[in-house]
Amino acid sequence: MNSSLPDYRKKLIVALDVDDLSDARTLVKRLKAHVGMFKVGHQLFSLHGPAAVTMVHHEGAKVFLDLKYHDIPNTVKLAVAAATSLRVAMVNVHASGGKRMMAEAAQAARHSAEKIGCPRPIVLAVTVLTSLQESDLVEVAMPGSVEERVERLARLAHEAGLDGVVASPQELTRLRTVLSREFVIVTPGVRPPASPADDQQRTLAPREAVDAGADFLVVGRPILKAPDPAQAAQDIVKSMAGLERG
Repeated sequence: MNSSLPDYRKKLIVALDVDDLSDARTLVKRLKAHVGMFKVGHQLFSLHGPAAVTMVHHEGAKVFLDLKYHDIPNTVKLAVAAATSLRVAMVNVHASGGKRMMAEAAQAARHSAEKIGCPRPIVLAVTVLTSLQESDLVEVAMPGSVEERVERLARLAHEAGLDGVVASPQELTRLRTVLSREFVIVTPGVRPPASPADDQQRTLAPREAVDAGADFLVVGRPILKAPDPAQAAQDIVKSMAGLERG
């Protein structure tokens, strides 16, 4: 096996977008040897709460808690502190909540981790959702192109002391030219060539996203809906590494 594959595995985050905790556990068991982390989002967390995070940890895997906090600074501060107490590896907030809110989130993660003696989670800012296009931004009175808004929000997140951003593959090249290489970029909306885009509007193939500068790729439906999710995950890792299946 290619010696670089373990490094690419670490870059793959699988979205546990399912209702049933038992189904989620089965997926973690099947996939944990092939991926780097699991995303627990609104769907699973709303139904099962912290038990979903505990389950993934019990299986020996890491969690990206994808709840996209967006509220007044104090509320977000308390939410990020609570997420940190769950010992998640990543947590995110909406950049559109503003610089002060993001700064409070970064500080909360740091202080909470120090208090309980655990590693500090990577705190990310969501820029523009991958389901949105420029016409959608116009509808909600956000002027400018998607790329311009993503860059503006990413710069603000950097200034606020966050570790990185969530941004679509289409903005990767631009972000890498204006932000330091240490600034983490997590990229959803990644689709293997044979997979449908679903409701994602701004997509790239896995290898293209990595080449453009993504640190982590979040993939859900192309793995979850595959006849063999483990094989689908392996194929994506091989695609990231520029290898053919087999």
